[in-house]
Amino acid sequence: MESIHYLGGNTRTGKAIQFALDYLFAKSSRFLTKIAVVLTDGKSQDEVKDAAEAARESKITLFAIGVGSETEDAELRAIANKPSSTYVFYVEDYIAISRIREVMKQKLCEESVCPTRIPVAARDEKGFDILLGLGVKKKVKKRIQLSPTKIKGYEVTSKVDLSEFTSNVFPEGLPPSYVFVSTQRFKVKKMWDLWRILTIDGRPQIAVTLNGVDKVLLFTTTSIINGSQMVTFADPRVKTLFDEGWHQIRLLVTEQDITLYIDDQQVENKPLHPVLGIFINGQTQIGKYSGKEETVQFDVQKLRIYCDPEQNNRETACEIPGFVSRMNYFSPYCLNGPSDVGSTPAPCICPPGKPGLQGPKGYQGIAGSPGVPGSTGIRGAQGPPGYKGEPGRDGEKVNAHKQNCIQSFCPSLDVLTPIQYAHFGEFQDLWAQQFLSVAIG
Repeated sequence: MESIHYLGGNTRTGKAIQFALDYLFAKSSRFLTKIAVVLTDGKSQDEVKDAAEAARESKITLFAIGVGSETEDAELRAIANKPSSTYVFYVEDYIAISRIREVMKQKLCEESVCPTRIPVAARDEKGFDILLGLGVKKKVKKRIQLSPTKIKGYEVTSKVDLSEFTSNVFPEGLPPSYVFVSTQRFKVKKMWDLWRILTIDGRPQIAVTLNGVDKVLLFTTTSIINGSQMVTFADPRVKTLFDEGWHQIRLLVTEQDITLYIDDQQVENKPLHPVLGIFINGQTQIGKYSGKEETVQFDVQKLRIYCDPEQNNRETACEIPGFVSRMNYFSPYCLNGPSDVGSTPAPCICPPGKPGLQGPKGYQGIAGSPGVPGSTGIRGAQGPPGYKGEPGRDGEKVNAHKQNCIQSFCPSLDVLTPIQYAHFGEFQDLWAQQFLSVAIG
């Protein structure tokens, strides 16, 4: 590539992608992971979307790197695979490309080495399910439940041989950086390999070893200096792995160092020499005594390799029985302080916290609107008779003549109008006068 002369001129990114599709990838007869890195410093003068889609239809993974301020974000996203956060990069100038060299190397290796995706919570992670690759479901008959969770594990006995050709488990080897995760319990008091990758002549290239005598954990990997290197984790917290209970081991392996986590807590960090790639013509095994082919009796629930180092920050140890009850003391998932908000990462289930203090009395609420008038009630029962009233006062005496006159001439009181009844005394005198004048006349 260094001998290619830069001709200058126009920017036709779409044509460049089509050229690679027609003349570069088309000539390869081997089954290989196809990856193209599109490097551009300006907006294309031709259409890029159709050429990029055609490349993806041909199983070509596209990365896009925008150099400088003249690039167009929408165009880079149209070129690259999804999600853009994984396949699109930006640098200020061509010199700055060196800053993303290690990131690009890891991403390119992830694409070529880790095509398999492992379902984790709400997303799929690139990596290797080693239990699946070694056929544990077929080889191990007895299942065990990690109470009180619904998660199940496998009871491995000495009669089971968990071995497989490395080419079937890691067909393209391992990426430069990865995360090893395993959840297991055991009673073994000797030295044994939880996981190992051997050369064709049986030498360990990579191994996670548990020393039951000294109660330490060992990690073996390749080395560019001596061919092989081993680091020892002897922190006192490592001894908890040998208490015959369920524990999670997590190793974050990078090109510079390795970090051990036990039950989601960082324990120790060790430097590493630069490593070599592994040979895939040997075997991959789990649960073997060191230096032997004899299988160790132990229980295992999870054994995986994640190719994205960031998965180390997303992984939890919630599958461990009793881990949830201990999380209040040393894990960030089940804190119950006033500032701790948000949901618990699945599959963790946090116990209820202590009741909080009683809050202050609230403000008086706004008066409600008047209610709808009620319906008319039913008529009540008739009440009892009232008490007998007191006798009235005596009436006014009248002379006998007037009395006789009134009784024979005056109209009956029953037919008087209310007004006549009110002025009855006046009408009595008037009627008497009229009666006398009629009688005389």
